[in-house]
Amino acid sequence: MGQTPTAAEAVASIRSGMRVFVHGGAATPKALLDALSRREDLRDVTLYHLHTEGCESFLAPEQAGRLRSCSLFTGPAARGAVQDGRADFVPVFLSDIPGLFASRRIPLDAALVQLSPADAHGLHTLGTSCDSARAAVDSAPIVIAEVNTRMPRTCGHTVVDPQRLHAFVPVDRELPEHPPAALGPVELEIGELVANLVEDGATLQMGIGAIPDAVLARLGNKHDLGVHSEMFSDGLIPLITGGVVTNRHKRIHPGRTVTSFVTGSRRLFDFVDRNPLVEFHPCDRTNNTAIIRRNPRVTAINSAIQVDLTGQVCADSIGHRIYSGFGGQMDFIRGAALSEGGKPIIALPSTAAGGKVSRIVSELSPGAGVVTTRGHVHWVVTEYGAVNLFGKTLKERAEALVSIAHPDFRAPLRQQVNNLRHFALS
Repeated sequence: MGQTPTAAEAVASIRSGMRVFVHGGAATPKALLDALSRREDLRDVTLYHLHTEGCESFLAPEQAGRLRSCSLFTGPAARGAVQDGRADFVPVFLSDIPGLFASRRIPLDAALVQLSPADAHGLHTLGTSCDSARAAVDSAPIVIAEVNTRMPRTCGHTVVDPQRLHAFVPVDRELPEHPPAALGPVELEIGELVANLVEDGATLQMGIGAIPDAVLARLGNKHDLGVHSEMFSDGLIPLITGGVVTNRHKRIHPGRTVTSFVTGSRRLFDFVDRNPLVEFHPCDRTNNTAIIRRNPRVTAINSAIQVDLTGQVCADSIGHRIYSGFGGQMDFIRGAALSEGGKPIIALPSTAAGGKVSRIVSELSPGAGVVTTRGHVHWVVTEYGAVNLFGKTLKERAEALVSIAHPDFRAPLRQQVNNLRHFALS
């Protein structure tokens, strides 16, 4: 490849009209994106990505007509641009994204990634995010990389041969961090209720945020837990180092904690660095329902924005406003339901907006998307209780969900459902 180029020189091969993958999460290639954003000669370049962190230059209004974000999971940085119509969103299961690239249904022309430094064999890794980056690196004709001295070297299906790199830029930059969320009384109560559903020997899937952290903090008395998840954060580390998570009973990757990406603090990045007991795999493997179901007692813990009284779960939008994406919720809800002894769980606070709005609703807000259907939902947990909707009638579901709504909203919810349905709730 000759002399190492600058970031501007590295992205010089990007041309107008190209479709470009952008590595996400803590692996967002900021130097390359900033250099691309300064290119005034480009037109109609589409950037495909999951949530990105630490760089917003490509989302700025002045990029209109030059760079257009197309998110497959909308993170905080992209929400405003999607809402304003300056960016696009693709509703898609996380497990299906690699196939979009590999099959050329989305024909990538290039991939911008951030890699760990080369090892003694000259090989890099995808670092903190394997997810859909594996398929992008394998299928894009042009691969341009930042090689960050602070990117952890991760184990699993993450190796990138330098022969795949069209150009690379060395950087020395701290990765974006997410400190653990503050846990209030609501999250702590939900954490206790969900933890009570976790059995010894269960295989866990969880996300990031206060509720997953609260659950993890309550699992110290469990035994031989496993982890097969699309992601994890700092809250899992004490359970692994403390011997609670052993992965002993898993049938898929036994003895290994399996993930697709990680988001958290420097402590987490150091924990996964060269750690052979943590394996990173692409999300068409971690989120493959046929694989998930083979592990025992899969306990999938996911959240939601709203749940209606029939059990429909909205997790990607606030009304018409896109807030996140499908992610892996349906992949794991279904996988857990099919697992022997599995428990699919939707956990959410009973209210939003400082207690002014119920998140258990008689009907979803106009424009709200259904991520988990009422046919797939099982456990729903708020700070007021845990109910299993599987096999229940519409009336039984409504009664169960009203019972875990905030007390201030139970009477209005009963009245609303009585007006909508041909049955009356007591």
